[in-house]
Amino acid sequence: MSDREPEGAAAPEAPPTEGLLGPDAPPIERTVSVPHAPRPAQTEGLLGHAVADAGESVRARNPLAQDTLTPEEWNAAGYTPSHGLDLTELHKGAPGDAPWPDRMRTLLRTPMAERPAFERTARELHPAAGGQAQRNVPRVLDLSLRIGELLLASGEAAEDVEAAMLGIAHAYRLDHCEPQVTFTLISISHQPSLIDPPVTADRVVRRRTSDYTRLAAVYELVADITAEQVTVNDAYRRLAEIRRNRHPYPAWLMAMATGLLAGAATFLVGGQHDGKAWLVFVSAFVTAVVGDRLASFIARRGLPEFYQFVIAAMPAALCGILLSFNELHLRGSVVITGGLFALLPGRAMVAAVQDGLTGFYITAAARLLEVMYLIAGIVIGVMLVLYIGINYHAKLRPDESLGGTPNPPVQLTAAMVLALAFAMLLQTDRRSLAMVVTNAAIGWSTYGVLTRNAGISAIVATGLAAGLVGLFGQLLARYRAASALPYVTAAIGPLMPGSALYLGMLAFAQGHAASGLVSASRAVALALALAIGVNLGGEVARLFLKNPGASDRDTPHVLIPRRAAKRTRGF
Repeated sequence: MSDREPEGAAAPEAPPTEGLLGPDAPPIERTVSVPHAPRPAQTEGLLGHAVADAGESVRARNPLAQDTLTPEEWNAAGYTPSHGLDLTELHKGAPGDAPWPDRMRTLLRTPMAERPAFERTARELHPAAGGQAQRNVPRVLDLSLRIGELLLASGEAAEDVEAAMLGIAHAYRLDHCEPQVTFTLISISHQPSLIDPPVTADRVVRRRTSDYTRLAAVYELVADITAEQVTVNDAYRRLAEIRRNRHPYPAWLMAMATGLLAGAATFLVGGQHDGKAWLVFVSAFVTAVVGDRLASFIARRGLPEFYQFVIAAMPAALCGILLSFNELHLRGSVVITGGLFALLPGRAMVAAVQDGLTGFYITAAARLLEVMYLIAGIVIGVMLVLYIGINYHAKLRPDESLGGTPNPPVQLTAAMVLALAFAMLLQTDRRSLAMVVTNAAIGWSTYGVLTRNAGISAIVATGLAAGLVGLFGQLLARYRAASALPYVTAAIGPLMPGSALYLGMLAFAQGHAASGLVSASRAVALALALAIGVNLGGEVARLFLKNPGASDRDTPHVLIPRRAAKRTRGF
């Protein structure tokens, strides 16, 4: 336990110094809710009669200790004392010992009464930093909220967002912080002790962008903050630079990447590389670019994202219908399927399932609802065109989109090109593109071997291949000390259930409701297998890696593992 001043002695006022928390700056304008702190005499209902009597006896012996509680009172309240715990009983988690997401997940899953108050480095700062931290509470909370907003808007899982926010507050000496993340609102609350008023701040996430280059920069900033190498002022400057940075790819290249994704999907689905296949590739490329430009046009007019997906899905469906009227058999169904690959929201789907598996059910439900609306927009756009085409006797062949002609070299190359285009659409850093393509090749090769050679069901094969992609993505993220999203999201692009979704829509348009429900259910099963496999692969990677935590009192060299909810049969 830290040294304390003798009773009755006034603590000398430390001069303001510029340390880790930055200089003493004027408070920023921010809405902060500060409820009234309970008086010490009102703790009877919270701590019980025995604890209240013990507190009264302490205050009777020491009239100056009106705002302090005894260790017994702190323990009875289930709260860590404001002065912290004995450092000899805690693991000091020096920077570099383990990645910050692992250390912060350990604290997140630890109850507040058992959470270490000072998981610091051996290099202690000036004693005045403690008092300065109290004056900079609004700034630290605001910084954590702004960084959490960028992470959540980029599609990061809710648990990782909370871990980042907790790590920032923890690095700047703000213990007893509780971050809370939902789909559109993030908040963080800081309460130094039971006798101090809590401070709560929140921020609304109104816009979501897919910029993994910005995500990597934010991860690097959080790593430097948790390593206690950046002051608050420097963190604000770096955050402003991250926001001002331009996207790594221009707009025209993004449009070309959309067309390349749809065109590569035609080779992936068709499995052929003859002259007709190249004509289908060009058709899918052009229609995807046209759909992307139309969606951008109506987006600038302020229409919601749902209508953007409706408009973007129509050109590919229209081109597929037109190709089906010719006598050359140009595989119009393949063009429609390629357009679906370019539109399916794989990033939001993976994040939604990951939040549900980690216990963030409100955020998971909101993200799943978002995915349902986006897919509904795609279905409506395609179904409108398909229904008109079927009424005019369009000759669409469903077997064209099933990949019935196996051609492993062509399909593997197409899967790698598709992942490359998908990574560019997600604004992935150029240095990470090679790793993303390699991970996609591993996933697609695994899927092909399991389905073609081993004869395993496509749903099971998709889950196993996605698990391998998640495993390698987590390992690559730890190697680069970055988020796993850039290495996973684009790599699962070739495994998206575009063919199953198209077959379901075609069956409904033709009036075959039973077969349409079967295909739609298959698409849902493939999507769930894909998302669960990615999450499971990441968790398997963590099983074999060191998991930091607070040292146990009896066995100081044993680490407390990352905790999870214990629930059996619903209890």
